[in-house]
Amino acid sequence: MAANARGRDQRAERERARTYQARRQFHDGVIRRRRRDNLIAGVAGGVLILAVVGAQIAYYTLGPGAPEPTPSSTSTPTPLPTETTAP
Repeated sequence: MAANARGRDQRAERERARTYQARRQFHDGVIRRRRRDNLIAGVAGGVLILAVVGAQIAYYTLGPGAPEPTPSSTSTPTPLPTETTAP
């Protein structure tokens, strides 16, 4: 009878070890997935922020938000009198 109980204990121990190993592998996979997802989200968020800033800069420098050019007063040179020889 002792041999039967020992075999049962060994089987239960193997099952616990297998379950523990499966849980560890699952947990490691979850950690890798979270790390990858966080990296992708960070890169996508950075690209989105750069796109928004670039769009704002383009809108206010080139679009309807651009300041109107003010006409500057320039003086036109007056013509100099020329000598004419009239008979």
